[in-house]
Amino acid sequence: MKTKKELKEEYNFIKPRIGVFQIRNTANSKIYIEGSVNLDKIWNRHRVELNFGGHRNVSLQKDWNQYGESNFKYEILSEIQQEENQLVDHAKESKQLAKMFIEELKPFGDKGYN
Repeated sequence: MKTKKELKEEYNFIKPRIGVFQIRNTANSKIYIEGSVNLDKIWNRHRVELNFGGHRNVSLQKDWNQYGESNFKYEILSEIQQEENQLVDHAKESKQLAKMFIEELKPFGDKGYN
């Protein structure tokens, strides 16, 4: 069995998934699109903010309050593959990719929360 120290070291070498996601309201089909350098943690952050009523997107917060968490789905739209030994600004790359999805899907007004 591995020690606590060994498990911590292994965890530190795990690369987070990077890319673009959407939060989709299944009740009205509106979407919110964003890029992230950690797709595994971002949904938790949004859910916490929404559940505590402090999300920065007022429209999304309003619909979350109205429809409830069970009517929202977290979906990964695109994942950026990380290459070994390559210096890349993943935050910038994920924002650019999100911008492309926003331009394509136009999640504004009746279609979304962006």
